[in-house]
Amino acid sequence: MRATSHGRTSDRIAIDSVIPQEETLHAATPHDESPPSQAAELEHIFQRYHGQVFATAYRITGSAADAEDVLQTVFLRLLRRRDAVDLSPGPASYLHRAAVNASLDLLRSRARKRPLPLDEIELPARPGDDPDRRQRDREIRRCLRQAIIGLSPKSAEVFSLRFLEGMPNREIAGLTRSSQTAIGVMLHRARQRVKKDFASCIGGLDHV
Repeated sequence: MRATSHGRTSDRIAIDSVIPQEETLHAATPHDESPPSQAAELEHIFQRYHGQVFATAYRITGSAADAEDVLQTVFLRLLRRRDAVDLSPGPASYLHRAAVNASLDLLRSRARKRPLPLDEIELPARPGDDPDRRQRDREIRRCLRQAIIGLSPKSAEVFSLRFLEGMPNREIAGLTRSSQTAIGVMLHRARQRVKKDFASCIGGLDHV
C-alpha cells in the first residue's frame, strides 16, 4: 500500500501503511526491549520524519511514486537493522542520509535496466505552460539526474546533500565523518564532472 496520497505527506499516516504490521513485530525483538515498545518507538520516528524522507526523495528522483518507494525502503531498512543503527545524534541526520542514498540507488538501478523515460519525471502543470517548454524541462532534469548517478556513490551522496538538499559542508563532513577539506575537494571534482556530463547530455539533445 502506498504511504501517501498524490504525493501528500502532511496528513498523519500509520507506519503499517508502509511496512506490514507482522514485519514490524517480527523484526522488533531486541534482548532488552519488548516488541510493542520498539514498534512504538519506530512509529514515533516514522510520524515525525516520514515527511522529510519523502520530500528528500522527491527532490532527487522527481517522482512521487519513486519517493514513496524510497520512504518504504528507508524505514524497512531501519526496522531490520535497528540494533545496528546509531540514532544517538538524532534520527533526522540518519534518515536524511538514508533517503539520499536510497534515492540514488533507485536511480542507478533503473539506469542499469533501461533509460529513464521522460514521462516518469513529474513536473506540475501550470496555466499557460508551453508543451515544448515542459518537454525541455523534463529533458534537462533527466540529464541532471543522469550526470549525478554517473558519479561514484560517495561523490553522488555528497553532491546531492550539498546542491540538492542545501546542506552546508560542515554538516556534510560531520554526517559522513570526513574532514571539511576532503568534502570541499570532493564537491569541486564532482561539480566539474556533473557540469561536463550535463553539458554533453544537453548538447546531444540539441542535435536530435
